[in-house]
Amino acid sequence: MTVTIGRRELLAALGGAAVAWPLTAGAQRSAMPVIGWLRAGRPATADRLAAFRQGLNDLGYIEGRNVAVELRDSDQYDHLPELASELVRDQVTIIFADNLAAAVAARAATATIPIVFAIGGDPVRDGLVTSLSRPTGNLTGVTYFAGEVLSKRLEQMRELVPTAAVIAVLLNPNNPNLQTRLRDAQEAARKVGQQILVVHAGSESDIDMAFATIVQQRAAALIVSDDPFFGGTASEQIVALAARYAIPTSYSYSYVVRAGGLMSYGGNIPDQIRQAGRYIGRILKGEKPADLPVLQPTKVELMINVKTAKALGLQIPDGLLALADEVIE
Repeated sequence: MTVTIGRRELLAALGGAAVAWPLTAGAQRSAMPVIGWLRAGRPATADRLAAFRQGLNDLGYIEGRNVAVELRDSDQYDHLPELASELVRDQVTIIFADNLAAAVAARAATATIPIVFAIGGDPVRDGLVTSLSRPTGNLTGVTYFAGEVLSKRLEQMRELVPTAAVIAVLLNPNNPNLQTRLRDAQEAARKVGQQILVVHAGSESDIDMAFATIVQQRAAALIVSDDPFFGGTASEQIVALAARYAIPTSYSYSYVVRAGGLMSYGGNIPDQIRQAGRYIGRILKGEKPADLPVLQPTKVELMINVKTAKALGLQIPDGLLALADEVIE
């Protein structure tokens, strides 16, 4: 389902969270630049919204006062090209692509409107920019190279479950970068010498079948790939099934661990969003995307839920606990 969210709908989706984006009157809107926010997956969460606002505020931009924001999102990947085209037709000033799928759709929709992305992939390999230091073209942004992070996630899981002969990796077949994600998983497994079982899920029923396969093939643990679908409403289903089948599971998103997942390892997403907001502010002030190098945050965070570990009958190694940025008791 494709969703075009106005500010009232956005507040309703967030349950009235205190991130009330001012409703901009039409007369005001026409006199200020417009940021088109494009993303795959669930609506932007409160922490993302707050981080984005902070990044803009750092450069002197306040939504509703001197900049407007239009949000377009969809839980269907194939809807993103049309949403990107809508933003181009609306003649937005700049596009913020809040994950790789959105960035690919935005790049295909325009070669002139500046695009700032916040992704977990390799923007050179994925064809978004020609160089990290000199992006050229109309795109730049922030990335934490999720493919490289995957090797570390496998190492962490091997430390947690040293007897694991096979570790499953969950991928979304609907992701337009599926083959890249698959190669990342295979390369990560080769680096650490781990046998993996690749399972696919693009819907709720697929997730049920994926877990049935994991159990049948006796995979000892699960790595959930960095994907908007798995980080959205599907995360609750994955956490519940991991608990039901007692499968130690690693996630890309820390909020899943706060909701009962075992552990996560990945970039600090709010910080990525804040840095992207700052880049947008710099472009609005006249800088060109081609002159802004792609940022690569060095901070990657490990979160562990000890309560979930105990429920699974796991003892977290002291060395792994010592590396954790946050431990949930």
